[in-house]
Amino acid sequence: MTRPEDTALLTDLYELTMTEAYLEEGMWDEAVFSLFARKLPARRNYLLAAGLDDALTYLEQLRFDAETLDWLASQGRFSDRLLGWLERFRFSGDVDAVPEGTPVFAEEPLLEVRAPLPEAQLVETYLLNQVHFQTAVASKARRVVEAAAGRDVMEFGLRRYHGTDAGLKVARAAYLAGVGSTSNVLAGKRYGIPLAGTMAHSYVQAHDDELEAFRAFVRVYPNATLLVDTYDTLRGVQHVIRLARELGEDFQVRSVRLDSGDLLSLSIATREMLDEAGLSQVRVYASGGLDEDAVARLVAHGAPIDSFGVGTAMGVSSDAPALDMAYKLVAYAGRPRVKLSSGKVLLPGAKQIYRQEVDGVARGDVLTNRDDVAPGRPLLQPVMRAGQRLPGATPTLTEIQALARREVSRLPPELRALTPARPPYAVTLGRELARAREHEVELWSAAP
Repeated sequence: MTRPEDTALLTDLYELTMTEAYLEEGMWDEAVFSLFARKLPARRNYLLAAGLDDALTYLEQLRFDAETLDWLASQGRFSDRLLGWLERFRFSGDVDAVPEGTPVFAEEPLLEVRAPLPEAQLVETYLLNQVHFQTAVASKARRVVEAAAGRDVMEFGLRRYHGTDAGLKVARAAYLAGVGSTSNVLAGKRYGIPLAGTMAHSYVQAHDDELEAFRAFVRVYPNATLLVDTYDTLRGVQHVIRLARELGEDFQVRSVRLDSGDLLSLSIATREMLDEAGLSQVRVYASGGLDEDAVARLVAHGAPIDSFGVGTAMGVSSDAPALDMAYKLVAYAGRPRVKLSSGKVLLPGAKQIYRQEVDGVARGDVLTNRDDVAPGRPLLQPVMRAGQRLPGATPTLTEIQALARREVSRLPPELRALTPARPPYAVTLGRELARAREHEVELWSAAP
């Protein structure tokens, strides 16, 4: 993982070169940058906002220490002016953001930064990195939670995620989205996420006999989950039943885990065998390359599975690993700014989102200028002023999970489905924002 003192260098080179040029030109006026997704991935009806806490922590703590500045000086491309400015750097700006766990849609800001132009520019890379990744994972994880239809979901893919820091952020984003536990021990310590785990095939393989492996494990962990598919799944279940007969009232095994094969037929057979043996209290836990589609199929076919272990597909958001997310200048020196690149036209100016609900169900959003007012509930909230996080700006992770559950429940059922909603959720532009966009497009289209 990155050393804390190196965080300042987690940026793209052009952030530093642009900052240098801004300083040279004396461009200190206030800028507004908006962080948003241009469009939703093909299989997403909404995104679940995540990553704000890490973004605010970065803004509060960003410093360039002596070692970092010496290294930058050794590169021979930065002036003493820039190095001196970086030495004194403290983020002094404001941030408005939607709370983590809020469903958002295309073009809607997840956060907006207002600060002197060099400050707001410098922080682009890290903010995008944190918000983009955690939002992508939280959005995928929520789909898994929806597919499980009330059954427990455990996150356990650390070994295959794209780096150790990603593993921590996946655990956090998945829990935020409603996943109940993680196998990642450090995530449990850092974020307070409940830990859960079973056993690996290697433990069974290391013993000469599968039943003896089960006996040995439950002597240490009486309420364990036993992995039954190392050799033959149903024979493994029979070994669990035999163990229960041996231990009698001392038998406390919590569940059996199916990790391969036809999980539907195996779960049905496993449940029948356990029930016939009087072990109805033993739960059936399934894993093995699952994603939301596989989970949904098992649930739809009535698989008697009590909980699902989901790893790689969720943690890398396999069907939509990258969002079309951007951090763009929308105002500078009191004037709206626009970009007219093909397919990337910006909405100018600072903004607000109003969510319009009927009988507690979201029916559409209105995206407005910040100073405009529309019917509905405003989503962008002040979370940082003058570089300081506001009280209550970042609730606990458990509180965020509850907020996400509540906010998602307010969406129409068709948006919570795994299939694309037709028509998609309506996001309209407020009158003043639409006029501002038209004005800026006409102005810059006519420019020589």
